[in-house]
Amino acid sequence: MPPAADWGLCQELRDRIEAKSALVGIIGLGYVGLPLARAFSNGGFRVLGFDSDPTKVVRLRRGESYIGHIPDATVQEMQARQFNATDSLFRLDEPDAIIICVPTPLTAAREPDLSYVVQSARAIVDRLRPGQLVVLESTTYPGTTRQVVLPILESGSLRVGRDYFLAYSPEREDPGNPTYTGAAIPKVVGGIDSAGLTLASALYERAMTAVVPVSTCEVAEACKILENTYRAVNIALVNELKVLYDRMGIDVWEVIDAARTKPFGFQAFYPGPGLGGHCIPIDPFYLAWVARKYGLSTRFIELAGEVNTAMPDFVVSKISEALNDRGKPIKGSRITLLGMAYKKDVDDPRESPGFELMGQLLRRGTVVHYNDPYIPTLPQTRRLGHLPMASQELSPEYLRDQDCLVIVTDHSAYDWAWIAAHAPLIVDTRDAMRGVAVAPGHVIRA
Repeated sequence: MPPAADWGLCQELRDRIEAKSALVGIIGLGYVGLPLARAFSNGGFRVLGFDSDPTKVVRLRRGESYIGHIPDATVQEMQARQFNATDSLFRLDEPDAIIICVPTPLTAAREPDLSYVVQSARAIVDRLRPGQLVVLESTTYPGTTRQVVLPILESGSLRVGRDYFLAYSPEREDPGNPTYTGAAIPKVVGGIDSAGLTLASALYERAMTAVVPVSTCEVAEACKILENTYRAVNIALVNELKVLYDRMGIDVWEVIDAARTKPFGFQAFYPGPGLGGHCIPIDPFYLAWVARKYGLSTRFIELAGEVNTAMPDFVVSKISEALNDRGKPIKGSRITLLGMAYKKDVDDPRESPGFELMGQLLRRGTVVHYNDPYIPTLPQTRRLGHLPMASQELSPEYLRDQDCLVIVTDHSAYDWAWIAAHAPLIVDTRDAMRGVAVAPGHVIRA
């Protein structure tokens, strides 16, 4: 705890948190921030959400959701419990606790882009008042809270641990997972000091199932990087095995299903056309970058990254081979990608491998379209910029007119048997066609 002279301010905030009279502010109302706002609203807190996109703010004020797995009714229930949204950062002095949930992408050179975090911290320090708690949730490398956020906040007249409090708690949102929603996932919390840890833990304890306090912000930051690097490395392993087993004529998905019958010492990971999402394709590069600052190389992690980023190349080669076997060049062929979301049954296209596949096919002169029931039009992306392309309606006539369908995301909404009955050729990167009766050579696994 802070010194006795400073205990009053800390205790006042803790009392408000425990009484749930504290106002919680959340910067960034995307796939992490909006579910977090829901969790605090459900927990009995008043919530003020901040977002730089005025369109999102207008929709939320109308009681509308722009995230597929959060229905409009949920936003309306949040409003009834005093949830408000604004695009005015001048109101940052209103919340008692400010939680930063902004993107942390990679630059073109695959280095950390903390511009959104820095902008948020600068906006906070301009309005920071005594008695506020600031928590960073954005995924980042160990040291960001102390080395990047803290100096910005300290550039004002207030001092951490005395006038305001600072902590880090990594987001653990899994979009579309009905079992583990934000509030049901244990929350790791690390404070810049004991006061920050105490207050952040008290805050999350009243909205989350469980809180896991750790000794420092750096431990909490490293925890998140470990979680996602663990997944990236294991996905790289099965992706590499997929390429090998394909050459050997062995079904890698059947191998994994057999291996997962072992009740200990094995966890199933599955191959795909590449990594997607806002964390797994990015976080290992954050760790590799910070390792170089300490004079070390993360060879194992970087090799996994190379394997995963090479998977679209493998898929395109399988598409080319499949078309060639039918006497068709890939140039000029009509190809439709099924699914542009990064995972099944969500409307989140961030870092989806579908964009890399689309880019490669376009560069080879193919006529590319896509269908995704969750993504009616393509957003602007780092890989392709803006492509004015809309999801194509699937009909028997449309499917028969295509030279090849590529299954990129295995949404539950797809009727695979119906698709197989009309599409002349299917390249399946997700094992979605398992169990569907097809003629030999009709479905190619990639």
